[in-house]
Amino acid sequence: MAQPGGGGRGVGAPRGVAATTTDSAYASHMTEHRHGREILEPLLEEGRALREMIPEVYRGFARLSAAAMAPGALDAVSKELIALALAVSLRCDGCIAAHARGAALAGATREQVAEAIGVAILLDGGPGTVYGPRAYDAFCDFVAERERRDVTE
Repeated sequence: MAQPGGGGRGVGAPRGVAATTTDSAYASHMTEHRHGREILEPLLEEGRALREMIPEVYRGFARLSAAAMAPGALDAVSKELIALALAVSLRCDGCIAAHARGAALAGATREQVAEAIGVAILLDGGPGTVYGPRAYDAFCDFVAERERRDVTE
């Protein structure tokens, strides 16, 4: 099913995904490549040795992160959306996974995340159409975890 004005792309699909692609086929394609927890967990393990060698750098980064992400004039959701959009533009898979998780935990909606990624695509051009879907896929993984937790609690 083609998206109106979408140049023959499937509904919700990025450039290069055929017009015959359905939402479920696109969703299936996206779930073949995880961009959430599957990115974060190896990074934590890989970073352990370096954190042990330069602990002050990591503590300083943690303090900077806490200060930048603390609620103020912008709420936590807004800050995570900004960080996620920047992660897309920077093409940083670890940043995408971290801020997709942060956005999910802060209570961002799928619509908010999609719009923030849309702004990143506007400013980043073609690479945004590659990393934007990765960010949305990661967010959807983490928000699904949050929703499952909410149901069981």
